Amino acid sequence: MIRFEHVTKRYADGTTAVDDLSFEVAEGELVTLVGPSGCGKTTTMKMVNRLIEPTSGRILVDGEDIAEADPVALRRRIGYVIQQVGLFPHKTVLENTSTVPHLLGWQRKKGRERAAELLDLVGLAPSVYGDRYPDQLSGGQRQRVGVARALAADPPVLLMDEPFGAVDPVVREHLQTEFLRLQSQVRKTVLFVTHDIEEAVRLGDRIAVYGSGRVEQFDTPATVLGAPATPYVADFVGADRGLKRLSVTPIEPGDLEQPPVVHLDDPLPKAAARLASEGARWAVVLDDAERLHGWIPADAADGPKGTVRDQARRMEAWLPVGAPLKQAFSTMLQHDAGWIAVLDDDRFLGVLTPARLHEALRRSIDADAGGIARGDVQLQTVADV
Repeated sequence: MIRFEHVTKRYADGTTAVDDLSFEVAEGELVTLVGPSGCGKTTTMKMVNRLIEPTSGRILVDGEDIAEADPVALRRRIGYVIQQVGLFPHKTVLENTSTVPHLLGWQRKKGRERAAELLDLVGLAPSVYGDRYPDQLSGGQRQRVGVARALAADPPVLLMDEPFGAVDPVVREHLQTEFLRLQSQVRKTVLFVTHDIEEAVRLGDRIAVYGSGRVEQFDTPATVLGAPATPYVADFVGADRGLKRLSVTPIEPGDLEQPPVVHLDDPLPKAAARLASEGARWAVVLDDAERLHGWIPADAADGPKGTVRDQARRMEAWLPVGAPLKQAFSTMLQHDAGWIAVLDDDRFLGVLTPARLHEALRRSIDADAGGIARGDVQLQTVADV
């Protein structure tokens, strides 16, 4: 969808902002451009909508050389979100959101309906926020309006220049989560500029790590963290890059342990016998439809009468398969849990323990290094030495 072919930007004073840049962004892909200030990432993005003209090379959007396109028409079919948002202070939220449809000549009713649809999509009910003005919104709400406005005319390409950089960390994480949800629905081709490697890792399908005007590495977040291409990249992503991989390493069924399982209507002696036969201190409790209910400790099952239902404890620490290991670790800490249940929709798959989480992270690193599947990695433990 976006292709850079040997693109260079050199200013009159001799400063080279971008040097011989070549890479391609696939349709529907979210690519994060990350690097320190002055490395050329924002220049790269601004050349796509011709706010900055390249000195040499070509940029193609959907196969078209943008140098041959009318700049104004080009910008109207590319969404643009910036850190300062840039909402018109004298216009309402609904009017701001419908700006580009209005410029494109849409009928007023159609433009407002589209604006309302997008506001709803970004979590701002148009009935509540549509008639407000920008100064009546929080910083996070203004950013959401900026995203809705950029998407209002349904552009195939979205450019985002540190859009969440001006809000506090809690709001920023929430906006990132909401944007990932939104992107999963609209599947735009996105260039996302950030100086924060953790944001780049969390959001990007691929990451372009910039040095001084050059891309030092262009790869998936897991590969950038697990196999930095140069010492510069290794230094930029940080010595704790192994921990950062937690956010891009999903829980897989092969990571799970299979504890004893009992059911709500099982007699307690039957549950106790099951636990004793496996030497287990607890069992997972499922209902009649094989859905997770909770767990039961061995001492609670050691009774002559009653059923598991009478002694079962609810289990709130659970996640869907495919959730990142970072979320699993956070859930364990939040619930002070020695394990969490992992589900596929309502179906119980197994449990993830701290030891298995650590193994999953090690397997992920070794799999990327060896170019093999995680399940094919053979780990060596202290017991094996």
